[in-house]
Amino acid sequence: MESRSLPVPDGLEGTRADAGIAKLLGFSRSFAAEVIEAGGVELDGRSLQKSDRLHADGWLSVTWTPRHEPVIEPRAVDDLGIVHDDDDIVVVDKPTGVAAHPSVGWTGPTVLGALAAAGYTIATSGQAERAGIVHRLDVGTSGLMVVAKSERAYAALKRAFHDREVEKIYHAVVQGHPDPLKGTIDGAIGRHPKHDWKFAVTVDGKPSVTHYETLEAFPSASLLEIHLETGRTHQIRVHMAAVRHPCVGDPLYGADPTVAARLGLTRQWLQAVRLSFDHPATGERVSFSAPYAPDLQHALDVLGRD
Repeated sequence: MESRSLPVPDGLEGTRADAGIAKLLGFSRSFAAEVIEAGGVELDGRSLQKSDRLHADGWLSVTWTPRHEPVIEPRAVDDLGIVHDDDDIVVVDKPTGVAAHPSVGWTGPTVLGALAAAGYTIATSGQAERAGIVHRLDVGTSGLMVVAKSERAYAALKRAFHDREVEKIYHAVVQGHPDPLKGTIDGAIGRHPKHDWKFAVTVDGKPSVTHYETLEAFPSASLLEIHLETGRTHQIRVHMAAVRHPCVGDPLYGADPTVAARLGLTRQWLQAVRLSFDHPATGERVSFSAPYAPDLQHALDVLGRD
C-alpha cells in the first residue's frame, strides 16, 4: 500500500477528480478512477467520487495498492500484414482483435507482441509497454499503423502526429445517409459522464474535428471516406454517433445489432485505409494503403446486393 498527501494546485481548479489524480500522480485515467472507486481518495477529509471536481488549495489524501504494469509478451499474429519495413519504421496492416500494445485487463494479442515474436527490434522510447508506438487503432478497428524502430523515428513521428502533419484516411460504413453527404463534424470529445469505457461529445472535452465524404449510398447505410484532423480515442465512432449515423456493427455507440447480424459483422465497420507522412530519415513524403479486411469486404458485398 502506498499513500500521498498533497495540495491541489491552482491549475487543477475545477478538474474532475479522476483526471486530476492521474495528472498529479502519473496514473492512467482508468487507474485513477479505480483508486477513487475503492475509496482511496479524500479531499479535505471527504471521500471523492471520480466525477467530483477538485478545488485549488484543497488537501488531497490518496492511498492505493500498486499494480504490476503490463509487459510485452511475444505472441505471433498470423494475419498481421507487414506493408513496409526499413531501418526506421515498420508499417503494419492490423487485423481486428489485436490491440496496439499491452494494457491492464487485456489478455489478447498485440501489435508489439506480434512484432517481437517475428524478430523485429522496436524503438525503446516511450513507456515500456508502449515502446515505439506513436499512434493506436482500437482493438476492433483494422488497418494501417506505423511503429517506430529507431529513436529518431519515434521522436519525428510523435512530433508529426502532434502537429497534425500525418494524413490519416479511414473508410467507415454507417447507418443511414448523412445530410449533407459531405461535411465536417466539429465537437469536443471527452469521457462519457456515465460510462467508463465510452467517450462522448462534451462541453469540456478536447477539440476534435472529423471530415467525411459519402463514397457510396446503400438502401440502409453509407460508405464514407473519413479524414481525421485530430486523433481522439474513438473519434470517428463518437462523432458519427453524435450525428445519429453510428458505424454499422458498433453497439457501444448505438448501432442496430440486427444490421450487424445480417451482414455477419462482429465489430464496427471501420478501416484505416491510407496513411501518409514524411519519412523520419529521408524527409520524403511516403504513403501506404491497405485493402478492406475480409469481414468488412463481405459486409460490403451483402450491402451491395440489397
